[in-house]
Amino acid sequence: QTGPVIDMPVPASFNDLTQDPSLENYIGWVWYEKEVLLPPRWLQGDPPSRVLLRFGSAHYYAMVWVNGVPVVEHEGGHLPFEADISSIVQGSPGVPCRVTVALNNTLTPHTLPPGSIQYMSDKTRYPKNYFVQNTRFDFFNYAGIHRPVVLYTTPSVYIDDITVTTTSSESVAMVQYQVVVVGSNLYSLSLSLRDQEGKVVATGDGPAGELKVLNPNLWWPYLMHENPGYRYSLEVKMQAQAAGALLEDVYTLPVGIRTVHVTSRQFLINGSPFYFHGVNKHEDADIRGKGFDWPLVMKDFNLLRWLGANSFRTSHYPYAEEIMDLCDAYGIVVIDECPGVGIKMPESFGNKSLQHHLVVMEELIRRDKNRPSVVMWSVANEPASELPPAAAYFKTVIAHTKALDPSRPVTFVTDANYALDRGAPYVDVICVNSYFSWYHDPGHLEVIPLQLTTQFENWYKTYQKPIIQSEYGADSVPGLHSDPPLMFSEEYQKAMLQEYHSVFDKKRKEYVIGELIWNFADFMTNQGTTRVLGNKKGIFTRQRQPKSAAFVLRERYWKIANESSCLPPIIKSHNLFL
Repeated sequence: QTGPVIDMPVPASFNDLTQDPSLENYIGWVWYEKEVLLPPRWLQGDPPSRVLLRFGSAHYYAMVWVNGVPVVEHEGGHLPFEADISSIVQGSPGVPCRVTVALNNTLTPHTLPPGSIQYMSDKTRYPKNYFVQNTRFDFFNYAGIHRPVVLYTTPSVYIDDITVTTTSSESVAMVQYQVVVVGSNLYSLSLSLRDQEGKVVATGDGPAGELKVLNPNLWWPYLMHENPGYRYSLEVKMQAQAAGALLEDVYTLPVGIRTVHVTSRQFLINGSPFYFHGVNKHEDADIRGKGFDWPLVMKDFNLLRWLGANSFRTSHYPYAEEIMDLCDAYGIVVIDECPGVGIKMPESFGNKSLQHHLVVMEELIRRDKNRPSVVMWSVANEPASELPPAAAYFKTVIAHTKALDPSRPVTFVTDANYALDRGAPYVDVICVNSYFSWYHDPGHLEVIPLQLTTQFENWYKTYQKPIIQSEYGADSVPGLHSDPPLMFSEEYQKAMLQEYHSVFDKKRKEYVIGELIWNFADFMTNQGTTRVLGNKKGIFTRQRQPKSAAFVLRERYWKIANESSCLPPIIKSHNLFL
């Protein structure tokens, strides 16, 4: 033991839980430890079960020991990792199992997101060995074990992975599947696909094949169908002989039958044009930081549906699996973004960074590939894509992503000039962030119509690809009022949104396929002269209370949904989520 020991809840960020300012901004190693008594039946049997220790995520670099034996190391937050600890725990039934985790939140030019450590050498101004963690992104670098940690078992022969893709016409759908079994070559697989009433609609066997579904219920987005988010359940049953015993492993995977297709002017879901009217979010809240919290998640989904939002981007990292489960269930469409935010320095475009970025995309796609809500991958947010090495870098990352998953379009989100962006040739959809009258021409709402129209026309003329306005917005301090509108007032935020919306309404008749407000809720950032307890661009406060802009957006989103959908009038009214 080398330092003070305090109780720490999991899942949670450690930063905001104490009155210690040094923990709030701590950079470096922290240690977690917990003892657990495993059920005796987990440790018996012939052959014995596999015992696994799984982390939903840990930020940022994790090393894990069980009973003092190293079991796994993992680089990167926001994605799961696990270790097989069977051989360590099976020799000592009845003895507590001690789990130790060392966690380091330092960001370097080669991590994702990148950062840099800057040592302040001027001894007249800074204490000895003084350093700061620099980052090039605008959210607080919360750290800790942010998602659930579980222990679970499988048989010694087990289902390791399932991949499902779907195609459909009006009267028939095909569900293609691949199942990976590990532990033996001698096994049988049987599959049954059930509808929501539990009726078996298709069966299959073997590790790869195709299930035919007649008159399928398709997975539709929220507000596009009266029964959004329809999911079948695919039950995969494996049987194998091992050490004279019959082993069985069963996994049930929710399956949404839907297709995605991009043309030069449209984004099609199940062959119908889809318009993204949604938000960008953060995993961020008071006290818990980025720690997973069910009541917060439910509140956010109820607000999304009240708002009439049909989509969000996981800015700027993959969100918890429980959040993604709800997107699948509620029909909320997701642009699934990896942690590639703040890629600004030339050294972050080298081979070391690239290799790690490719691994992160592999981990993300393995986790989320079967989710009907995920319609597009985003490989980065606002990188320095005008730099020469960005061309080969993004060509490689996007090609790798498409090789791993040919079924979805790929994008990254740019704030570069259309004529200088070296990554844009490789994306399927152009996603553009712009803050006219905020970071550019601050206070001048009157420049928005010309500048935003020019932005869209330049991008479309250059690439002939559909465009999403992936960020726009203004900070507003709740309760601050000004008429005529002045920056930081609720009125200015409303007025800026309305200026953007009038341009969107012209261009969505052509090739603009979506608008995502920045941001759903206020969130914490590093301290700075333009950040008053964080970023205030939320249409909701950090406590999830609406600002004036929330009502502007709600009226707009329901109006768009009513124009474009064939819903019965009862759902069309605002009464669904009052």
